[in-house]
Amino acid sequence: MLPIPHVLLLVLDLGGTFVFAISGAMVAVKHRLDILGVLVLAFVTGNAGGMTRDVLIGAVPPAAIADWKYLLVSIAAGLITFLWYPVTDRLRTHMLWFDAIGLAFFAVSGAEKALLFGISPAMAAILGMLTGVGGGMLRDMLVTEIPVVLRADLYAFAALAGASVVVGGHLLEIPPVMTTAVGGVLCFALRFFAIRRGWHLPAVKTLQSRADEAQSKDRPSSKAP
Repeated sequence: MLPIPHVLLLVLDLGGTFVFAISGAMVAVKHRLDILGVLVLAFVTGNAGGMTRDVLIGAVPPAAIADWKYLLVSIAAGLITFLWYPVTDRLRTHMLWFDAIGLAFFAVSGAEKALLFGISPAMAAILGMLTGVGGGMLRDMLVTEIPVVLRADLYAFAALAGASVVVGGHLLEIPPVMTTAVGGVLCFALRFFAIRRGWHLPAVKTLQSRADEAQSKDRPSSKAP
């Protein structure tokens, strides 16, 4: 029987792969790609972050290549999205929530796997963040969009916070099941409130951004008689 951390990693990795693959396939359908494009984008979104992590920590070949389960999960997610388009189309507005769930899964699993391979705690937290944002970044680049991580509210920060909980629990010798659960919930909660309440990190106020804000404030008054 596999040790608990390895079983936990497999569950989190496959769960994150499935959820991220669905979000990738939904983006592919949105951009009217054919079935091959949907499957490719599903696989890339679901596995690019984990593959990057595995290469950096020396876990080669990466799990997404060595284990057929990752490919099967990605294909299943892509086919579900493609074949049941009327259903998945209604979920298009909920794509951010799929993305937030996948981010939480990958952030904690990425940090946990880095720790198992002897990576320092600080770098393990960063690798957890990279695992969470890598697939989404490549997905957006393939469809020529600015990556969500560079423009969304508390995206990378949420992943880093969740990964840091895992690392902190490791240093305090808290069971990994507990720390991954808490870290995943924290990551998702930060994204949830960021989406609902517009939380964001500070950004430089350029002349253009100030002009856009002024225009948005003046727009309602322009409708007055």
